[in-house]
This record gives sequence, C-alpha cells and structure tokens, in this order.
Amino acid sequence: MNANLPDAARTVVITGAGSGVGRATARAFAVRGDRVALLGRGERGLAGAAEDVRAAGGTPLAVPVDVSDPRAVDEAAERIETELGPIDVWVNNAAVGLFAPFTEIRADEFRRVTEVTYLGCVNGTRAALRRMVPRDHGTVVQVGSALAYRGVPLQSAYSGAVHAVQGWNESLRCELLHAGSRVRTTMVQLPAVNTPQFDWALSRLPGRARPLGPVYQPEVAARAVVHAADHPGRREYRVGAATAAALVVNALAPGLFDRYLARTGFRRQQEPAEIAPGGDAAAPHADEPAPSNLWAPVDGALGRDFGAHGRFDGESRDLYADTVLLRHPAVLAAAVAGAAAAVAAVTRAGRRTPTATGTGGAGAGARAGARGGAVSRGGPRRVWPAGTRAPGRFVRSIRSARLTRI
Repeated sequence: MNANLPDAARTVVITGAGSGVGRATARAFAVRGDRVALLGRGERGLAGAAEDVRAAGGTPLAVPVDVSDPRAVDEAAERIETELGPIDVWVNNAAVGLFAPFTEIRADEFRRVTEVTYLGCVNGTRAALRRMVPRDHGTVVQVGSALAYRGVPLQSAYSGAVHAVQGWNESLRCELLHAGSRVRTTMVQLPAVNTPQFDWALSRLPGRARPLGPVYQPEVAARAVVHAADHPGRREYRVGAATAAALVVNALAPGLFDRYLARTGFRRQQEPAEIAPGGDAAAPHADEPAPSNLWAPVDGALGRDFGAHGRFDGESRDLYADTVLLRHPAVLAAAVAGAAAAVAAVTRAGRRTPTATGTGGAGAGARAGARGGAVSRGGPRRVWPAGTRAPGRFVRSIRSARLTRI
C-alpha cells in the first residue's frame, strides 16, 4: 500500500456533492473505500452521487441540506457521525455563482452568494471542529479558487466570497497552530473547471456564461482535494499552471492585470447565446427568467441529475502535468518564476518610460513620485507606472518564488 494513503477507511463529508467538483471528489474518495457523506440541496444530484460512490466501492450517505443554515449543517454532522462514524475529513465545496455587472446585482442576490459560498464554509467548518477538536484529530479542506486572490469582472459576488474564505481560513489556521491542535485546515485554489454551474448560474449577460481562462476537468480538482486531505500540513494548494501564473502576475503587476481583465474579461466570459440567458424561477422576483440554482436547486425533485461535467468537455484539460505541479512544489516554483520573468520582460518593454534627466538629479524621483511610480536604482532613471514593480523587486520576488512551497 502507498505510505501516503490512509490504512483504513475514513468518514469524509463533502458539501456541494451533487454535481461538479463535489461529485468528482466523492468518487475519488470512494475508490479508496471511504464512507462518504454527500451534502447538498438537490435530491436528484445527491441520489446520482450516492450511486457513483456505491459503484466505486465506497459507502454513501446522502444528506439534503442548505449549507447557509448553520443549525441544519450541525444537525447533518450529528446524523453523519451516528450513521457513518466519527468524521475524519470535511470538504467545504458548496458554492453558488452569479454572472452580472455589480450594478445589476440585487442586494438579496449578493447576500445569497455570500451566505452559501462564504458562510457555508464557516458553518461546515464550525460543525466539523465541534467534533474534531475534542478528539484532536481531523482535516478540513476549503475548496477555493484563483479568484480568492484575483477578482474578475462580472463575478463580483463570488470573487468577494472566496476572498473572504481565504482570509478567514488563514486566521483559523493560525488559531489551531497556536492551540497546538492536531486538527488541520488547508485550502485548494482551483482554476476554471468544467462543471454545470455555467448552465445553471444566474446570469444577466447577453451571451451564455463560460469559464475564463484554460478549463480543467473536475477530476483534476478532485485529485487535488484528495491529495490535500492526505497532506494537510501544507497551508494551500494551487491547481494548474494557469492558476499559479495568474496569481504571480497579479502579485507583481496588479494594475496591468486590472487593465487586461477590463479589456478581455467581459468578452471571454460569455459566448453567443443559443437560448436566452438563465434566471431563477424560485427567486423572490417575478420578473426573473428560469432556471438557475441561486435560490432553489436545479437538480432537485423536479429537475434532473447534471453529473460532474459541464458542456466544455471538448476544450477541458485532464493532464498529468497538473498532478506533477501539485505534488512537486519545486516544479511549480520554476513555472511561477518563468511567468514572473515574462511579466518583467513585458513591463520593461512596454510600460517604462525614460525621463529627461538622464542619470542624475532629483527630477526623476520627483516626477516618479508625482506619477505614483517606482524609480529603478543605478543607470538611467526610469519611471515605472503605478501598479507595477521595478526590476530589482521583480528579481527578489522571483527568487522568493523559487524558495517557497506554493
């Protein structure tokens, strides 16, 4: 047996288990013989997930629950421990999305995305820790996104929610370490994934919503979640070279990235609509078209089972290379350093402007300060635009990336 694998079946809880990443993750745990509790709102999706777990060799327990309700989540945890045994791993994966400019999102819609995506993680973790901490055993995995570090247009509600998860989880991790607890929490930051959310998320775009950037199959995400559950000592996992590159570019040249997304983010998140964009039949607003899963599950009793995959199989990646990047930080660091070097080259070539003062005097520094830019040391004085960093800081960042387990 692989020394990295548990030597006995575990009790694993997965929220948002009826479709997408949660569905694929349930199968990934089931093939190891684990007992898998499936939490979600959609009855048909949960029933399909339970069949998948059973077929893969695991023991399923479907528990319909809305993770935004803390009492319901705690009651679900109690039922799970009664029927499956003490919880070893809790995976917070449930989320809802909304595609629209911020000014077109109603206050109750924004709150709903926050309550499910952010507070759903809080509620699940609280229920898990209430049982894990007294036993001094267990792992909580937060399933996040590259959007936890880099917000994108048309997804302000979701971007804000995963940013909140990121900050809260860091705080929680510090508290557990301070207490000397053997309970661990870690976070998995995902790239764009081929899931049904793009067909059932509430959208006010003129075209059909689609992922931004390279698209990965949900099985890639599932492998990452299982790996994180097995190795929770690492604070965070970033899945896919695209995620690592996006985050380092944002860290080194956030202003440049803002402009890039402003220019391309609207067009690249939608495609020509064959049908009218979805809305929400269960929303408290009668003027909304249908259907979406913001207020009620599309895979509920009157819906259908959507499975793990969305409509992007033809362009989605399921690559061994991403497993290598996930499990070998040195390889990932080299990829990140390459991306950073590319950003530095682009910035040097297209963003800097020489000043009229040549090599000396205070004029360069004064003008740089007035423009909000940084002045490079040595040689001709050059002004670096606000939101970018001078070459020395790029080099230091790249060196740091090579030494950091990202």
